[in-house]
Amino acid sequence: MSDKKRIRVLICDDSALIRQILTKIISSDNNLEVVGSAHDPYMARELIKELNPDVLTLDVEMPKMDGVTFLRNLMRLRPMPVVMISSLTEKGANITLQALEFGAVDFVAKPKLDVHNTLGQYAEEIIAKIKMAAKVNISKLSADATNLKVTPKLSADAILEKNSGKQFLKTTDKIIALGASTGGTEAIKEVLQRLPAGTPGIVITQHIPEAFSGPFARRMNNCSDMTVFEASDGQQILPGHVYIAPGNKHLVIERSGARYICKLHDGPPVNRHKPSVDVMFRSVAQNVGFNAIGVILTGMGDDGARGMKEMKDQGAPTIAQDEKSSVVWGMPGEAVKCGGVDSILDLYDIPAKILNLVKYHGN
Repeated sequence: MSDKKRIRVLICDDSALIRQILTKIISSDNNLEVVGSAHDPYMARELIKELNPDVLTLDVEMPKMDGVTFLRNLMRLRPMPVVMISSLTEKGANITLQALEFGAVDFVAKPKLDVHNTLGQYAEEIIAKIKMAAKVNISKLSADATNLKVTPKLSADAILEKNSGKQFLKTTDKIIALGASTGGTEAIKEVLQRLPAGTPGIVITQHIPEAFSGPFARRMNNCSDMTVFEASDGQQILPGHVYIAPGNKHLVIERSGARYICKLHDGPPVNRHKPSVDVMFRSVAQNVGFNAIGVILTGMGDDGARGMKEMKDQGAPTIAQDEKSSVVWGMPGEAVKCGGVDSILDLYDIPAKILNLVKYHGN
């Protein structure tokens, strides 16, 4: 690929070691080019003016001006795709979630210990997310074309065997199953804050690191009339409550007598994700059937597409966020291609559709 077509990346991080490692990782891909690096936001501001990069990687915590303050100013004065580089701490999680509110496209969580030897393990994720970020602002193309096929990609069969022979009885107990990835933290917030306290129980799988899922659940609890938890093993699913899959655990929905419960599964990543939307959707298809409603929101890749088709095949109504309102139309787009979607809607129309379906299916 010629230099003109390369995605031009600027790195902003106060750590010389991190700048060096990121430069090495990004430069290893022929489609990417590091055009400069900055040790603080003030230097980054000048380099953005001088170099006109396509994508900025931005450290969350820096001296002089923190990454979120710089991001807010940047999005107001010179909007561009930004991928946050976050520490795997609760403080780092809260700041990163705030950065996503202010317009960052996505984030990469750097390991807590032995950064030099372990950040390289994140090379595939860093490269894919930078490529995806560039497309968000340039062409709005589905991000599945940027996924790197390096690590094995397991299906939901690795966690749950496919079983479509179960019979379901119509019940007043509904479950809303929602999956998302890139752009999902804000999309989920938009959905939850428009649903009343009496909405049926909602189970959510959002691709998120282990240190982030707890702070994310608390953040959603503060903006929703429903009660939002980070799901725990054996927890009963109740109306008016939301259960978010913990990072690094698959969320599986099971039926126990007349109750639906959350089960956490520590199996391998599925579609390279743990938690995986496909795993949760399959469990809902097998154990809730047509008493469920499936929703797939913005996200990179195709996790959840096959699981949503399985839900639809069991008679569950299914909804996908449309391309125009998605940060990345990878996951919902693939669900549409699979034939697993009944309704394709703007993000802001999804809550009303959910409530209409709940009312209709409750009759």
